[in-house]
Amino acid sequence: MNADQILTEIREANLSYLMLAQSLIRADREQALYRLGIGEETATLIGMLTPAQMMKIASGNTLLCRFRMDDDLVWGLLTNHGKAANDTTTRLHASILMAGRHQEAA
Repeated sequence: MNADQILTEIREANLSYLMLAQSLIRADREQALYRLGIGEETATLIGMLTPAQMMKIASGNTLLCRFRMDDDLVWGLLTNHGKAANDTTTRLHASILMAGRHQEAA
């Protein structure tokens, strides 16, 4: 994959992310804040974007979304397939940790 292809993929990911974010915000704001890991002001801005504004923002060369799991503990829980006695419990634990971090950020 060359640099032009990577930039095209970033732009497509940005547009998809903005469209998804706006849809989530409009459907269920509280869930959107949690699932996207954004604050009220950001949600308000994204919710009011026009299609033209989304296209302009998405056309940049910087990825707009990021991994929120920047913690070894959470990654360990999410990737510990089959090693734990109960995979459902492990994923629930990871979700609880991420929800707590969202609450701290808000």
